[in-house]
This record gives sequence, structure tokens and C-alpha cells, in this order.
Amino acid sequence: MPTENRKKTSSSATFKTGAVSLAFLIIGYQASIFIHKAAVLRIEANRDRPDTVYVYVRADSSGSQERRDTFRAEAPHSGMVKEVRRKTARVESFRFDPNTASAEEFQRLGFSEKQAQALCNYRAKGGRFRRKEDFSRSFVVADSVYSRLEPYICIPRLDINKADSAAFDALPGIGPYFAGEMVEYRRKIGRYSTPEQLMDIRNFDRERYDALKDLIYCGDDVQE
Repeated sequence: MPTENRKKTSSSATFKTGAVSLAFLIIGYQASIFIHKAAVLRIEANRDRPDTVYVYVRADSSGSQERRDTFRAEAPHSGMVKEVRRKTARVESFRFDPNTASAEEFQRLGFSEKQAQALCNYRAKGGRFRRKEDFSRSFVVADSVYSRLEPYICIPRLDINKADSAAFDALPGIGPYFAGEMVEYRRKIGRYSTPEQLMDIRNFDRERYDALKDLIYCGDDVQE
């Protein structure tokens, strides 16, 4: 019996030693991976944001010299740095106009770089968000994202006393003919007192007015 007990004790001690050794190996492996990634990221970050000032002197035809100091504030970021910054960036919510927001602002609002560029490309091709709901219909705007951002979307209405024919033409259901008539009628009466005066224009009916009444207003000044 004493021999058997010694064998069991020895076996148990060996198992514990092996378990502890394995645990240390796993911890050491994970730590080495973390340290490696941190070191690489640090190198990449230092490459992207060098603490360097470049100074050069150029002589002109008269022999005098001109000194110029060039500060390299930010070089194009490496893929690794951009990915880390994207994942760790704090998502913000602030008032914005989706028709004028920059790609950087879209990213601050929580969109990826590709999504932000897609929104900018849509505008560059002539697309416009007339109402908040138009923004929600974009294929890159998830329902959850729109729910968060909806209170912050600010799309200015069009002042019909300042708008030119191109601005009128961009309204739904208008087109070049009515755009010209809206400008001409404003010139004729001096200024619009109420948006409803648009219906005084020939063939400008209630249905056409109702389709855009929430997009316009009357300002005080008249654009000649």
C-alpha cells in the first residue's frame, strides 16, 4: 500500500507540474503575439508620423537664397495603422447635412471608409438627399445607424426668394420649365410672401406644391 500511495502522489505531482508548464507556455505564446503586434504597430505609427522637419535653401537667378521650411505633419497611413484606428475610433453623433458632409465626417459618424466614399460618390454623380428619409434609403445606411443619426440630420430648406433656376430645377416634380417660371414670377411680384404663391403660376397645381412644400420657405431677402 505505501508503494501504491507513493506512485499516486508522484503521478499527481507530475500532472500538476505539466499543467502549470502548459499554462505558462500558453500565456507566454499569447504575450509574444501581443508584444509583436504592438511593436509592429509602433514601427508603422512612427513611420507614418515622423517627428521630422525638412529644410531646404534654393538660389534664384540673382544669386540670392530663399529658405523654405517644410513640416511633414502627416504622411499617408499604412493599412495596419488605418485599420487599428478605424476599429478603436470613437463613434460620434453630431448635426450634419448629408449633402455636404465630408468623407472624414461620415467616418466620425460611424461609417467605414468604403461606406463614406460611397456616400460621397453618390453626391458626385448628381445624387441628393432632399429629406431625412432619402438618407435612410442609401444601401450603406443600416436601420440601426439611421435610428441613431436621424435626430442629427439637418438638411436646409430652399429659400424661394434666393434660389436660382438650377436650385428650383433640383426640387422634385419641377424641371427646367417650372424652374424658369418660378424665377420669372418672383421677378414680376418682387418677392414671395408665402410659399403658397407658387400655385399662382400657371399649371402649378396643389399636387405639385404638396410634393415640395416641406422643402422650401420664404426668406426676407430677394436675390436679383
